[in-house]
Amino acid sequence: MAKLYFRYGAMNSGKSTALMQVAHNYEEKCMQVSVMKSSIDTKGSDKLVSRIGLERKVDHLLTPDDSVYENIKDVIPNIRCILIDEAQFLTPKQVEELFCISKVKDVPVICYGLRTDFQTNMFPGSKRLMELADELEELTTICKCGKKAKFNARMIDGKFVSEGTQVAIDGKDATYEPLCGECYIKYVNPIDKKIVKSKTLTLHNKEKD
Repeated sequence: MAKLYFRYGAMNSGKSTALMQVAHNYEEKCMQVSVMKSSIDTKGSDKLVSRIGLERKVDHLLTPDDSVYENIKDVIPNIRCILIDEAQFLTPKQVEELFCISKVKDVPVICYGLRTDFQTNMFPGSKRLMELADELEELTTICKCGKKAKFNARMIDGKFVSEGTQVAIDGKDATYEPLCGECYIKYVNPIDKKIVKSKTLTLHNKEKD
Protein backbone atom coordinates (compact mmCIF):
# COMPACT_ATOMS: atom_id res chain seq x y z
CA MET A 1 0.00 0.00 0.00
CA ALA A 2 1.32 3.46 -0.93
CA LYS A 3 2.25 6.01 1.72
CA LEU A 4 1.76 9.70 2.44
CA TYR A 5 5.10 11.37 3.19
CA PHE A 6 5.75 14.77 4.73
CA ARG A 7 9.25 16.12 4.19
CA TYR A 8 9.55 19.35 6.12
CA GLY A 9 12.25 21.82 6.95
CA ALA A 10 13.06 25.47 7.59
CA MET A 11 13.52 27.95 4.78
CA ASN A 12 16.51 27.20 2.55
CA SER A 13 16.59 23.49 3.43
CA GLY A 14 16.27 22.45 -0.22
CA LYS A 15 12.65 21.30 -0.27
CA SER A 16 11.78 22.47 -3.79
CA THR A 17 15.10 21.22 -5.14
CA ALA A 18 14.52 17.81 -3.58
CA LEU A 19 11.01 17.64 -5.06
CA MET A 20 12.30 18.40 -8.56
CA GLN A 21 14.99 15.76 -8.18
CA VAL A 22 12.38 13.14 -7.24
CA ALA A 23 10.24 14.17 -10.23
CA HIS A 24 13.26 13.83 -12.51
CA ASN A 25 14.06 10.37 -11.14
CA TYR A 26 10.56 9.12 -11.96
CA GLU A 27 10.42 10.73 -15.38
CA GLU A 28 13.86 9.44 -16.31
CA LYS A 29 12.31 5.98 -16.00
CA CYS A 30 9.30 7.04 -18.12
CA MET A 31 6.98 7.17 -15.11
CA GLN A 32 4.38 9.95 -14.93
CA VAL A 33 4.20 12.21 -11.91
CA SER A 34 1.77 14.96 -10.94
CA VAL A 35 3.42 18.07 -9.50
CA MET A 36 1.26 20.54 -7.56
CA LYS A 37 1.54 23.53 -5.29
CA SER A 38 -0.84 25.88 -3.52
CA SER A 39 -1.88 29.06 -5.30
CA ILE A 40 -1.25 30.89 -2.01
CA ASP A 41 2.44 30.66 -2.86
CA THR A 42 2.56 33.38 -5.51
CA LYS A 43 6.35 33.24 -5.79
CA GLY A 44 7.09 31.89 -9.25
CA SER A 45 3.41 31.98 -10.21
CA ASP A 46 2.71 28.50 -11.66
CA LYS A 47 6.33 27.36 -11.28
CA LEU A 48 8.38 25.76 -8.57
CA VAL A 49 11.39 27.96 -7.89
CA SER A 50 14.41 26.76 -5.93
CA ARG A 51 17.09 28.94 -4.39
CA ILE A 52 19.79 27.33 -6.55
CA GLY A 53 18.05 28.45 -9.74
CA LEU A 54 16.04 25.37 -10.75
CA GLU A 55 12.50 25.88 -12.03
CA ARG A 56 9.65 23.62 -13.08
CA LYS A 57 6.09 24.36 -14.11
CA VAL A 58 3.47 22.67 -11.94
CA ASP A 59 0.74 20.47 -13.35
CA HIS A 60 -1.87 21.85 -10.96
CA LEU A 61 -2.04 25.10 -9.02
CA LEU A 62 -4.41 24.39 -6.13
CA THR A 63 -6.63 27.06 -4.63
CA PRO A 64 -7.93 26.49 -1.09
CA ASP A 65 -11.34 25.61 -2.59
CA ASP A 66 -9.98 23.02 -5.04
CA SER A 67 -10.39 19.29 -4.66
CA VAL A 68 -7.09 17.52 -5.24
CA TYR A 69 -8.88 14.40 -6.43
CA GLU A 70 -11.08 16.26 -8.91
CA ASN A 71 -7.95 17.74 -10.49
CA ILE A 72 -6.36 14.37 -11.18
CA LYS A 73 -9.16 11.77 -11.24
CA ASP A 74 -9.04 11.36 -15.03
CA VAL A 75 -5.31 10.65 -15.13
CA ILE A 76 -4.71 9.04 -11.76
CA PRO A 77 -4.42 5.50 -13.21
CA ASN A 78 -1.29 6.68 -15.06
CA ILE A 79 0.31 8.57 -12.18
CA ARG A 80 3.12 6.87 -10.30
CA CYS A 81 3.67 9.59 -7.71
CA ILE A 82 2.06 12.86 -6.56
CA LEU A 83 4.47 15.60 -5.48
CA ILE A 84 3.30 18.67 -3.55
CA ASP A 85 5.40 21.78 -2.89
CA GLU A 86 4.58 24.44 -0.27
CA ALA A 87 2.36 21.86 1.41
CA GLN A 88 1.95 24.03 4.51
CA PHE A 89 -0.59 26.06 2.51
CA LEU A 90 -2.86 23.08 1.84
CA THR A 91 -6.14 22.95 3.69
CA PRO A 92 -6.71 20.10 6.17
CA LYS A 93 -9.35 18.76 3.75
CA GLN A 94 -6.84 18.64 0.91
CA VAL A 95 -4.38 16.77 3.13
CA GLU A 96 -7.10 14.27 3.97
CA GLU A 97 -7.76 13.79 0.25
CA LEU A 98 -4.08 13.07 -0.34
CA PHE A 99 -4.06 10.54 2.49
CA CYS A 100 -7.07 8.75 0.99
CA ILE A 101 -5.57 8.84 -2.51
CA SER A 102 -2.43 7.12 -1.23
CA LYS A 103 -4.47 4.38 0.41
CA VAL A 104 -7.42 3.87 -1.95
CA LYS A 105 -5.67 4.57 -5.26
CA ASP A 106 -2.31 3.17 -4.13
CA VAL A 107 -0.35 6.21 -5.34
CA PRO A 108 2.54 7.53 -3.24
CA VAL A 109 2.16 11.16 -2.19
CA ILE A 110 5.20 13.20 -1.14
CA CYS A 111 4.57 16.61 0.41
CA TYR A 112 7.29 19.20 0.96
CA GLY A 113 6.77 22.24 3.15
CA LEU A 114 7.34 24.22 6.30
CA ARG A 115 6.34 22.84 9.68
CA THR A 116 5.89 26.17 11.45
CA ASP A 117 5.51 29.85 10.61
CA PHE A 118 7.71 32.78 11.69
CA GLN A 119 6.00 32.79 15.12
CA THR A 120 6.74 29.04 15.63
CA ASN A 121 3.06 28.10 15.15
CA MET A 122 2.05 25.22 12.91
CA PHE A 123 0.31 25.92 9.63
CA PRO A 124 -3.06 24.10 9.43
CA GLY A 125 -1.89 22.01 6.47
CA SER A 126 1.34 21.04 8.20
CA LYS A 127 -0.51 20.11 11.37
CA ARG A 128 -2.78 17.72 9.46
CA LEU A 129 0.19 16.25 7.63
CA MET A 130 1.97 15.63 10.93
CA GLU A 131 -1.16 13.82 12.11
CA LEU A 132 -1.78 11.71 8.99
CA ALA A 133 1.55 11.13 7.23
CA ASP A 134 2.89 7.59 7.25
CA GLU A 135 6.45 8.88 7.25
CA LEU A 136 7.94 12.17 8.43
CA GLU A 137 11.37 13.39 7.35
CA GLU A 138 13.11 16.57 8.40
CA LEU A 139 15.26 18.31 5.78
CA THR A 140 17.98 20.32 7.48
CA THR A 141 19.80 23.57 6.93
CA ILE A 142 22.24 25.71 8.89
CA CYS A 143 21.72 28.75 11.09
CA LYS A 144 24.08 31.71 10.71
CA CYS A 145 25.82 30.56 13.90
CA GLY A 146 26.57 27.16 12.38
CA LYS A 147 24.01 25.13 14.34
CA LYS A 148 21.06 23.26 12.85
CA ALA A 149 18.28 25.70 11.92
CA LYS A 150 14.67 24.80 12.73
CA PHE A 151 12.85 28.14 12.79
CA ASN A 152 11.85 30.64 10.10
CA ALA A 153 12.63 34.22 11.07
CA ARG A 154 10.79 36.89 9.09
CA MET A 155 12.56 40.09 8.11
CA ILE A 156 10.97 43.34 6.96
CA ASP A 157 13.30 46.03 5.61
CA GLY A 158 16.24 44.03 6.92
CA LYS A 159 14.94 43.76 10.50
CA PHE A 160 13.55 40.72 12.31
CA VAL A 161 9.86 40.95 13.21
CA SER A 162 7.73 38.84 15.54
CA GLU A 163 4.27 40.14 14.64
CA GLY A 164 2.17 40.04 11.47
CA THR A 165 -0.06 37.79 9.40
CA GLN A 166 0.83 34.12 9.17
CA VAL A 167 1.35 34.23 5.40
CA ALA A 168 3.84 36.63 3.81
CA ILE A 169 5.46 35.29 0.66
CA ASP A 170 9.25 35.07 0.61
CA GLY A 171 10.82 37.67 -1.67
CA LYS A 172 7.54 39.54 -2.24
CA ASP A 173 6.11 40.52 1.12
CA ALA A 174 9.11 39.69 3.29
CA THR A 175 12.38 37.79 3.46
CA TYR A 176 13.23 34.91 5.77
CA GLU A 177 16.27 33.55 7.53
CA PRO A 178 16.54 30.06 9.05
CA LEU A 179 17.64 30.17 12.68
CA CYS A 180 18.42 27.72 15.47
CA GLY A 181 16.40 27.96 18.68
CA GLU A 182 19.03 29.98 20.54
CA CYS A 183 19.36 32.57 17.76
CA TYR A 184 15.58 32.77 17.35
CA ILE A 185 15.20 33.66 21.04
CA LYS A 186 18.13 36.10 20.84
CA TYR A 187 17.20 37.97 17.66
CA VAL A 188 13.46 37.50 17.13
CA ASN A 189 11.32 36.52 20.10
CA PRO A 190 12.40 35.61 23.66
CA ILE A 191 9.15 33.57 23.98
CA ASP A 192 9.49 33.39 27.76
CA LYS A 193 10.90 36.75 28.89
CA LYS A 194 11.31 35.70 32.55
CA ILE A 195 13.72 32.88 31.67
CA VAL A 196 15.69 35.05 29.26
CA LYS A 197 15.88 37.86 31.82
CA SER A 198 17.04 35.48 34.55
CA LYS A 199 19.89 34.26 32.33
CA THR A 200 20.92 37.83 31.60
CA LEU A 201 20.94 38.66 35.32
CA THR A 202 23.00 35.55 36.11
CA LEU A 203 25.60 36.48 33.51
CA HIS A 204 25.69 40.06 34.79
CA ASN A 205 26.25 38.87 38.39
CA LYS A 206 29.07 36.55 37.31
CA GLU A 207 30.78 39.44 35.55
CA LYS A 208 30.56 41.50 38.76
CA ASP A 209 32.11 38.70 40.81
